[in-house]
Amino acid sequence: KHLPMGGGLGGGSSDAATVLVALNQLWETNLPLEQLAKMGLQLGADVPVFIHGHAAWAEGVGEILEPVELPEPWYLVLIPPVEVSTAEIFSDPQLTRDCRAIKIRDFLAGDGGNVCQPVASRHYPEIAQALTWLGQFAEAKMTGTGSCIFAAFDTEAQAQAVYQQLPTEWNGFVAKGSNRSALQRRLAEF
Repeated sequence: KHLPMGGGLGGGSSDAATVLVALNQLWETNLPLEQLAKMGLQLGADVPVFIHGHAAWAEGVGEILEPVELPEPWYLVLIPPVEVSTAEIFSDPQLTRDCRAIKIRDFLAGDGGNVCQPVASRHYPEIAQALTWLGQFAEAKMTGTGSCIFAAFDTEAQAQAVYQQLPTEWNGFVAKGSNRSALQRRLAEF
């Protein structure tokens, strides 16, 4: 994979999870995924979801996972030329911390949002610009604490058509959504 640093796509967390899962396999330790996930949580809040390798609804700090089956659209991901500091976003006094908790059924119905998006947009104008540009074509959202912006499309052709219009000073890519990680698919082959 080729993910940007500070993009909010979980590149480092997925690397950590892959190392734990791969070493468990190579060393034949046969630790259950739940135990690996508990170890991974010490490395990062989103490491457990990558260890399990399946789309999930996460609660707690990321350790309480409920597997879900989501649509698998095509995504156009924009990479603004900034690296977002998660610490900076979380320490901003304007970060909303009193939003109501939502349940998975509410989220799947389209309820909910990213409280970090307005803060990151204020700190990094490039994020706001990318949200506005991509928002012309589909509902644009920010990944985690940022900086990447994404939108879902029904077909690869639709995502590629918008990608071809991407301003030359920006980078991005088109990717297929997947409920199961490539790592877990590969391990199932063994």
